[in-house]
Amino acid sequence: MALIRGKVSDLLVEAQAGQLHQRLHEQARFQLEHRVGHGELTSWARSLPVLLNDLADADLGQVEVLLEHKLPHSPKRVDAVLCGTHPSTGEATYVLVELKQWSRAELETADLVYLAGYGQPVLHPVEQVRRYCEYLVDETPALADRPHSVHGVAYLHNARNSGITTLLRYEPTPFGRLFTLDDRAALVEHLRAVLDPDGERDAAREAAEAFLNFRHAPAKPLLDLAAREIREREQFVLLDEQQVAYRTVLNAADKARRANTRTVVIVIGGPGSGKSVIALSLLGDLARRGLKVHHATGSGSFTRTLRKIAGSRNSRVQALFKFFHNYLDAEPRELDVLVCDEAHRIREQSVNRYTKRERRERARPQVDELIEVAWTPVFLLDENQTVRPGELGSEEEITAAARGMGCEVEVVHLAGQFRCGGSAAYDEWVARLLGIAEQPPVSWGEISAGLDDDFRVSSAAGPRELESWLLHQRAEHGGTARLAAGYCWPWSDPVRTEHGRTLVPDVHIGDWARPWNAKPQQRVPDAPESHYWASDERGFGQVGCVYTAQGFEYDWAGVIFGPDFVWRTDRWVAVKSESRDPQVKRADDRQFAALIRNTYKVLLTRGMQGVCVYSTDPETQEFLESMTR
Repeated sequence: MALIRGKVSDLLVEAQAGQLHQRLHEQARFQLEHRVGHGELTSWARSLPVLLNDLADADLGQVEVLLEHKLPHSPKRVDAVLCGTHPSTGEATYVLVELKQWSRAELETADLVYLAGYGQPVLHPVEQVRRYCEYLVDETPALADRPHSVHGVAYLHNARNSGITTLLRYEPTPFGRLFTLDDRAALVEHLRAVLDPDGERDAAREAAEAFLNFRHAPAKPLLDLAAREIREREQFVLLDEQQVAYRTVLNAADKARRANTRTVVIVIGGPGSGKSVIALSLLGDLARRGLKVHHATGSGSFTRTLRKIAGSRNSRVQALFKFFHNYLDAEPRELDVLVCDEAHRIREQSVNRYTKRERRERARPQVDELIEVAWTPVFLLDENQTVRPGELGSEEEITAAARGMGCEVEVVHLAGQFRCGGSAAYDEWVARLLGIAEQPPVSWGEISAGLDDDFRVSSAAGPRELESWLLHQRAEHGGTARLAAGYCWPWSDPVRTEHGRTLVPDVHIGDWARPWNAKPQQRVPDAPESHYWASDERGFGQVGCVYTAQGFEYDWAGVIFGPDFVWRTDRWVAVKSESRDPQVKRADDRQFAALIRNTYKVLLTRGMQGVCVYSTDPETQEFLESMTR
């Protein structure tokens, strides 16, 4: 899990010869899932010789160093992990080191730092290394029993204290201490206090071996914390098939322990059928029972929002929420239970276009990785929410993979839905409108006639009227409102103005224009990050796409049908040339049509109280108006 391992004295010789950063570069070409840029290569060349020289001056030449060590079940890497023994106890000791070349920096908020010339604030380096230490301890049961053996250091080796005055206010802890060029002597003293300068090389080597061979899974202290956190939040009440699914998983997990058998549980349900409520209930209950459990999805927005909600009072709980691709290098049965939410977003493989060909050729299907990592893998899915090429999560695919690996399979179907006002009529209306159901489209008035159905369905004559409808509903009835659209307009990077960075109004319809939600990793003042567009009140005023809406709900949904999906006489036609989604456009014509149909199904089923629709295409708009009467 480290790019390079070696003792300090050997690595220092290599660094002084100008070879260490080149060897790191070569190793990264084979191991990392992204290309190493010039900036990272320069950072290695400038920072590592300084650290290694300081370690040598501390008489720690026998200490073993792991460079660019990947944290378990995470893409994050620690610059260096120092492995040795404690001078007083002789116990294996580990120091995580984050290296920064900064010379000047200012504290912007409690834990964010502003760097001149950098587009957005970054995490305080002490907070960064502290979180790495916490995460490592929480994911490593052997370290959870002795967290005092883990230490964290942030080393700003180019900075004078006068250039980072505000950063020095950060309270030091064993998991995070800050040192600068002015503190070099203090750094040497600290390292000698936690790493034995007289320790035998074999002891340091054994400590490194132990570190690299630790088994990783949620530790009991983390599970206890997660159980309390989830239990103390709003209690989830599971009904009918939801409770059946929940109990099926608990029985499968219990059976795995008693009979040494593996069962894959597949839970199938439409939008709002309670899949995520089941997932979070399972996470809390399994954690309370002391079982090693993770929650994983293939959606960046969904995972990050769950982390923010479930772990808002303690960031350590966020470590239980993963992505499907985090299990590429996992050991078999590391977990008791893996809860895969939004499993229709499982991809063919966890590797990507930056992965070296040799590794890509050895890669397994992603579904195999997810099944292999847990005694009881759980998959919650809706096959009509697949919106990208390469998303393979289906009952058929998962069942075939599970049986091929010798697992039993249990399937639970969820009936009904709790989104869209719990309206079965609306669920049917959407399926018939989009051609998912066998029956032909029918107007809302006809399908809801005589029913006690409070869900509101409407159409608007234009985007301005659509936005006004949302504002009116929000003002009249309260709740949250969002406007979303098919991906038929360009999506520009934010631009700089005299007032700072701002979103570009890319979605143009006549004289009306609004921006898309912010791009991932691009912060813009007064706009939420893309992952929180659906849940942050500042999301109104931007147009969301399927990737920021999927998995979420809001009270009032506005949906713009773009020219990529139009009604012609008696059927829908998908128009690939009108799509601006680079991934979906790579699909063949048949798959493209299915993905676009699913996209609009997702957008139409986000609202809890009502939906209003509009199409940029005149014939489609006429059809939608007739269907919403």
